[in-house]
Amino acid sequence: MANHQLALGAINLEAEDPTALAKFWAAATGAESSIGEDSVYLPPNGPGGFGMFFQQEAAPRAERQVAHWGLTVPWVSLAAEVERLIGLGAVHQWDVLDEVPHVQWTTLADPEGNLFCVAEHPPADLQRS
Repeated sequence: MANHQLALGAINLEAEDPTALAKFWAAATGAESSIGEDSVYLPPNGPGGFGMFFQQEAAPRAERQVAHWGLTVPWVSLAAEVERLIGLGAVHQWDVLDEVPHVQWTTLADPEGNLFCVAEHPPADLQRS
C-alpha cells in the first residue's frame, strides 16, 4: 500500500492587481511577500502553512468561482478572526454556524472577490450528534 504525503504547497491566483492582493493576503497570513518581475510570492508562514502565488490575470474574471479554500482557526476564535480579516479588507458573504455538528464557518471574499472560508472545529466533547 502506498504512503501518500500529499500536502498543499501553494494557492495560485490570477489577480487584477497582484501586488495589492498579495498585500491583503500577507497581512491575513503573516507571510512576507517576495515581489518578482511579473508576480508576487508569499511563502508559507510556518510549519503547516501554505504559499500563495499571484500573477496578472490573463483573461476577464469568470462569473462563477468554481473552487475556494477553507482556512481553520482554533475553537472559539472564529468571530475575532473574521473581524480581523474584515478589517484588512475582506467582505463578509455568509455564515454556517448551526448546520453541521463538527464545524462552523464564515465565508468571506478577499478584496478582488475570491471566496474563502474560515472555520473552527469544536472539541469532540462539544460536538452535537
